[in-house]
Amino acid sequence: MSNDNSLFLWQCQPEAEKLIQELVNYACYSNPFIEQLAQSLHQHTSTRLFDWIDHVATGYSTLIEKQLNDTGFVLESATPAYRVFMHPGAQLPRVILKDHEPEKMGLAIRVESIADFLMVHEISQWIEGNPLSGYRRCCVSANSHVKLWVVERRGTLTMEPTYPPETEQINYLDAYERWETRPRALEDENQAILKTLALAEGLVEMLGRDLAAWVVLEVERKFWQLKNSAGQLQKNRQDRLGMGWANHDHHTFRSSRERFHLLVRLFEILGFHCRERFYAGKEAGWGAQVMENPRCGLVLFLDVDLTDEEIEVDFAHHPLPSLKNLGTVGLWCALHGDSILRAGMHHLEAQFLFEDLTKDLAGIGINMMEPFSSFPFLKQAFTAGERWKVCPKKIQHLVEEGKISHQEADRFLKDGAIGSHLENLQRREGYKGFNQKNVSVIIKKTDPRNVQLD
Repeated sequence: MSNDNSLFLWQCQPEAEKLIQELVNYACYSNPFIEQLAQSLHQHTSTRLFDWIDHVATGYSTLIEKQLNDTGFVLESATPAYRVFMHPGAQLPRVILKDHEPEKMGLAIRVESIADFLMVHEISQWIEGNPLSGYRRCCVSANSHVKLWVVERRGTLTMEPTYPPETEQINYLDAYERWETRPRALEDENQAILKTLALAEGLVEMLGRDLAAWVVLEVERKFWQLKNSAGQLQKNRQDRLGMGWANHDHHTFRSSRERFHLLVRLFEILGFHCRERFYAGKEAGWGAQVMENPRCGLVLFLDVDLTDEEIEVDFAHHPLPSLKNLGTVGLWCALHGDSILRAGMHHLEAQFLFEDLTKDLAGIGINMMEPFSSFPFLKQAFTAGERWKVCPKKIQHLVEEGKISHQEADRFLKDGAIGSHLENLQRREGYKGFNQKNVSVIIKKTDPRNVQLD
């Protein structure tokens, strides 16, 4: 196999998260602006400040260095003035230890646009780094030796603002426009994905792998949001505080069996590597490949129909033969198209305060399906799915192939079929993994044949 699941047995890291939380608590206590922002995020976006943090900066002491080492943080990079520590087994902010500023600390929170944040909060400050470059930052508050920085990242882990030439800004906008206008809806989907692969190679040549990956996922979020009311409403809530989708956790794409290896290839071109695999069991009939580009902070969940035997083969890198019957994922793609083409993502997962988002979205008419993870360290639930119209030609073709019944065809023609979701996700204790057991239940509930109208 190209990847070994035993390498990705993620564990909770409560002591590591506790260390970061103590630094965040101190920052909130010392700087009223940070405390007020935390309250506003809770009240208006159903999120917690912690989940927006890019990194924490603090002065060096032997105690903090020992605490980092004892809780699993490791040295990632070093400069003459500071060192950067990260936790390889957890989803936690990085920590900067500054050698020459022992009494100062700061938080840096991620946003999609610093300028949007400044406008919303009526702040006029200088933004370091060129527009659309890899890393930009702005100090928006300094109080009691504790600063709050707002940062933008695009495919880099650097801690220093970037100043590429203006030609790179033009290339970024050109690449963004090319991905937005690519042919998603060709009659021949095989031809469409081959064109997509070629375009991805062109974007990598233009921007480099990581920035190209950032552009692709930025556009894919936008395309998904155009077709998902829950996403539009929640994005508006987050934009009112100038945050954007910087709290995204992972992006989920569904694929037909025929083109699954090409979907994986596409993201490998963009610098992603395969992480753990999922297989829900014979009765569920589907599996998934998790992929990650750690330099971008981007994670993917790629779904496909699988048989019981195929978990033993490298299903991510070799063509899968067609099956007599369509599973949940295969039928969704047959009705709507593959996610990377006509349909768009099946769902976007972002980090929220689980119970708060459930209650707050219900107040504006968006309900949640039953949770499929309810652990102290991981909670997950889908919003009730969007229902999309289905092309009559696709339905007729599926009937002729014996893939759906006439009764199902009539229902799809009349009522449409379930499309996309927003996923309500809450992580604790630095847990980086996913629910391998209960996820099959919710996937089955999203099968277009099983979903009932309200």
